[in-house]
Amino acid sequence: MLERAEPRVGNKIAAPPREVTLWFTQKLEPAFSNVTVTNATGERIDTGKARVSGNQISVSLRPGGTGTYRVNWRVLSVDTHTTNGNFTFQVGQ
Repeated sequence: MLERAEPRVGNKIAAPPREVTLWFTQKLEPAFSNVTVTNATGERIDTGKARVSGNQISVSLRPGGTGTYRVNWRVLSVDTHTTNGNFTFQVGQ
């Protein structure tokens, strides 16, 4: 299960983040875990190269402007449980 995220779920931040990081309650299987991020126009702005370390997964972002960002994830924990979901956060004043 998703434990926390940075930027936080539903949060409003002033400037576009350089990356998104998600923490889960169990360690992740890198080969079967991914995260994507889209900006307010629906354009995918993640670099596509998610990094997994233990129970966290991060992805770098290209500049995406202001508005609502959507984060989608699908991860496989080392105990073979799959989880997926999404959340949004706001960028701008």
